[in-house]
Amino acid sequence: MGSLKDELLKGIWHAFTALDLDHSGKVSKSQLKVLSHNLCTVLKVPHDPVALEEHFRDDDEGPVSNQGYMPYLNKFILEKVQDNFDKIEFNRMCWTLCVKKNLTKNPLFITEEDAFKIWVIFNFLSEDKYPLIIVPEEIEYLLKKLTEAMGVSWQQEQFENYKINFDDSKDGLSVWELIELVGNGQFSKGMDRQTVSMAINEVFNELILDVLKQGYMIKKGHRRKNWTERWFVLKPNIISYYVSEDLKDKKGDILLDENCCVESLPDKDGKKCLFLIKCFDKTFEISASDKKKKQEWIQAIHSTIHLLKLGSPPPHKEARQRRKELRKKLLAEQEELERQMKELQVANENKQQELEAVRKKLEEAASRAAEEEKKRLQTQVELQARFSTELEREKLIRQQMEEQVAQKSSELEQYLQRVRELEDMYLKLQEALEDERQARQDEETVRKLQARLLEEESAKRAELEKWHLEQQQAIQTTEAEKQELENQRVIKEQALQEALGQLQQLELERKQALEQYEGVKKKLEMAAKTTKSWKDKVAHHEGLIRLIEPGSKNPHLITNWGPAAFTQAELEEREKSWKEKKTTE
Repeated sequence: MGSLKDELLKGIWHAFTALDLDHSGKVSKSQLKVLSHNLCTVLKVPHDPVALEEHFRDDDEGPVSNQGYMPYLNKFILEKVQDNFDKIEFNRMCWTLCVKKNLTKNPLFITEEDAFKIWVIFNFLSEDKYPLIIVPEEIEYLLKKLTEAMGVSWQQEQFENYKINFDDSKDGLSVWELIELVGNGQFSKGMDRQTVSMAINEVFNELILDVLKQGYMIKKGHRRKNWTERWFVLKPNIISYYVSEDLKDKKGDILLDENCCVESLPDKDGKKCLFLIKCFDKTFEISASDKKKKQEWIQAIHSTIHLLKLGSPPPHKEARQRRKELRKKLLAEQEELERQMKELQVANENKQQELEAVRKKLEEAASRAAEEEKKRLQTQVELQARFSTELEREKLIRQQMEEQVAQKSSELEQYLQRVRELEDMYLKLQEALEDERQARQDEETVRKLQARLLEEESAKRAELEKWHLEQQQAIQTTEAEKQELENQRVIKEQALQEALGQLQQLELERKQALEQYEGVKKKLEMAAKTTKSWKDKVAHHEGLIRLIEPGSKNPHLITNWGPAAFTQAELEEREKSWKEKKTTE
């Protein structure tokens, strides 16, 4: 409400000033009655015709000053204003009261309608102090906007020359001086009247009507499903579409809030560059003229919805507030520097007064007796040395202050650069948010893939456990087979002479088994060497090699080379065989 009140007061101030014909700062009550009635009408506030008389009943005859009119204005009009009136109609009423008196008689390159729009833009960009002025920084901002809208490059050097010739006694331009500056074509040379008018209208739409983007696109109907070309106008919380760009025949609105979204659509039904706007109860299919326009509209609508989610004002209003805060900060710093300079000046004057007093004392001392001449000269030298030291110190302080001023100017340039970087960063942030959304979708896909791999790993682990159980069963089966082989070995020992050929084949298989298990255990290698040595001795005595088979579970015999590879029964059988051989020999 505070910002709305400040905005209204600027227009009312222009009207009040225009009614003050003799520049006395006062306006007659009859004129204020008409002004108050017109204000109540355009602001849609109930008008009390006797409130003004009752408010100033102690001074029925005299005119009312601006300060005297303010309490009535606040109490009976501004405090009752709601944001349901036509701001353009209000501004046009105030403009009508002041234009004939103040607009220059010199021929201008712009129309009166363009001058009205510049008047409204002035109220938006002017400082919040009276009389209203627009400072050079805001003049540069406005001229840059107009130059960009005309499609030409900004001439910074030309504006710097203009600032050099600027009247130092003024802090800025009045609204009529601004209109004359734009209207004389100084910064729009080479442009025709229509181009300048279109540029003024574009800047007016952006700064005053909060038009973020506008242009022709084709919209699909909700009932007949036909495609119709419309003129779309994007504002901070709404998209309106009209039959044409003259905005006379409005066909509908698309209300935007933080729950809306905009999506790109593939080409279909012969329509290209499609995108979709999803709202709470409706969706709108729109076709842009080309891919560039499509992307610009999608980005603009997405940025608008993002600002609604953050509760932020439109970009141009936020930028204006930042510029005002920066100027306040610089003004405070400048006032601080001026205060310090004044303190230094006062200190310097005090020093000058002290030096003047010393000089007078020296003159008085000169009139004294000659015997004091030497002492006076010595005192004078000391004072001059002190004066020189103070001057050096003052020069040093002045130099430091100048360095501080230069540093503050540099910091200002850096801050402005930072503001521009933040604007660029804002655009990059929009792109980063879109990339983050895509990255989250990719992360969800990877998470699902990991879950599927874990399930497959669990199934494989169960299968491996099953194989392990089967191997355990196979080992048990092998143990049983070993026992059976032991029984067969006892039978084969009885028929040893008949199995010589089989023993040789089994010996080859034993060697292959030893090669496969080589290096597994050192103990097995020692056992293999011991077994080989034993077989060599047996072959020397008996002339045969017997297969090493699994030993009997009966107690083993101990020989000089370790545990025997035969049982007691086998030994008795062999002794019997040797005795029979010796007997036959």
